[in-house]
Amino acid sequence: MKTFHITFICALLALSVTGQQMTTNFGAPVGDNQNSKTAGEYGPVLLEDIHLIEKLAAFDRERIPERVVHARGAGAFGYFEASKDMSLFTMAVPFQEVGKKTELAVRFSTVIHGKGSPETARDPRGFAVKFYTEDGNYDIVGNNLPVFFIRDAIKFPDMVHSLKPSPVTNKQDPNRFFDFFSHIPEATHMLTRVYSDYGIPAGYQFMNGSSVHGFKWINGKGEVTYVKYHWESKQGEKNLTVADATMQQGKDWQHATVSLRKDIDEERFPQWDLYVQMIKPEDMQNFDFWPLDATKDWPANEVERIRIGTMTLNKNPMNYFQEVESIAFSPGSLIPGVEASEDRLLQGRLFSYFDTHRHRLGPNYLQIAVNKPREKVVNYNSDSYSSARNDDFVNADVNYQPSSKTPTTDNNKYNYATQTLEKVTIGQQKISKTNDFKQAGDFYRSLTKKGQDNLVSNLLGDLGQVKSKDIQKTMITYFYRADRDFGMKLATGLGFSMKDFSKGSSKYGKVR
Repeated sequence: MKTFHITFICALLALSVTGQQMTTNFGAPVGDNQNSKTAGEYGPVLLEDIHLIEKLAAFDRERIPERVVHARGAGAFGYFEASKDMSLFTMAVPFQEVGKKTELAVRFSTVIHGKGSPETARDPRGFAVKFYTEDGNYDIVGNNLPVFFIRDAIKFPDMVHSLKPSPVTNKQDPNRFFDFFSHIPEATHMLTRVYSDYGIPAGYQFMNGSSVHGFKWINGKGEVTYVKYHWESKQGEKNLTVADATMQQGKDWQHATVSLRKDIDEERFPQWDLYVQMIKPEDMQNFDFWPLDATKDWPANEVERIRIGTMTLNKNPMNYFQEVESIAFSPGSLIPGVEASEDRLLQGRLFSYFDTHRHRLGPNYLQIAVNKPREKVVNYNSDSYSSARNDDFVNADVNYQPSSKTPTTDNNKYNYATQTLEKVTIGQQKISKTNDFKQAGDFYRSLTKKGQDNLVSNLLGDLGQVKSKDIQKTMITYFYRADRDFGMKLATGLGFSMKDFSKGSSKYGKVR
């Protein structure tokens, strides 16, 4: 009886330890995952140990190229519920009827810093939302701040190079990026915002989001309305001062990812209301700025914000690599009812984002589960790496269209909107309504006294490291043109007096 009891316990222990049978990637059972195959007890390891070789080869290839920008991020899943019928303006299916729910995925991120960087760093935050709709995937890809540094995509690689670590010292250097921005007066507005306390959100659930770009909404009649999106956090906006960020970094510099995941795990599901602003095509010239300039906000007192629904995040990713690192957003992932606008920065992003994903994840990245549309994909794009499309094998011989055997048809309902261009001169030219400084000044004056002081202090922290007095003076001139008080405080903080500007050393204007 005692022998039976011991045998039974040993059998139970063996079951609890063994669990599921381990296999190779090709499904063969693995006998020993702890000891390599060797020539004798103390001899060399044999190359014929297939499990060892496969395991090491898989490990060697675990990492893929990190995103050039937005490398560090956190993700979650949930749904969008429409609260207003917008069918008068767009055919986009998530916005057609009150109460309609659409599944979605979100990725929040920092922009410039690398994959393992602290979330306490000053940086814009990415705010990307993927709607899984009946008409395909629709991505709203933006930031927490409503504007950007530049208005034309041709400047983007240079801007990122200046903000990334030096190719010589491998260190981010204010001398480099202020050298660049001293030649880009349009960046004044974004710099004013990113150096305010909004440049370090307290957590991803405590920041607002913006599409930054305007898009075109298209209704059933083919009529166009220009639109911008804004996500407003129902948790409220909360930011960190430099002192707060320093303290937080000493405790946990991954706080934003941890906080978001913890809230969802504990069923404090974060929510954001979605607002849109709309401008009719015939009204686009009625502003002192060009509305499709990504360095400009659409002031709420001039263009009404209309609430159209609420996003709720209620599910955390089960596998970070598969569901967050591998998720791919693009402002070009559009569905019927939405088209790209003429925004010059957006136009470049339409190519660059898709191209980045093909580089990082492969040409068939849209077949990865988290990127895969909910509805069946029907087209004749073929093969290449990791192709796993479940095609219609009845017509498998036909991978072209049109064909007498092709079961696909066109539908004029989904044609691009018609656009008439008259007296257009093709060339390279700057827009005439640059107005680079006004909105930066408006934002500065909207801050509290404490917020203004923090902004100036934050800017002085980096501008004070710039060795070139000419670059410092040029940047002061920009901020002075945004707001006199703003510029004067920076000048004083950097040790300049009014006479230092009397010779007009800045090529972008004098301080008067």
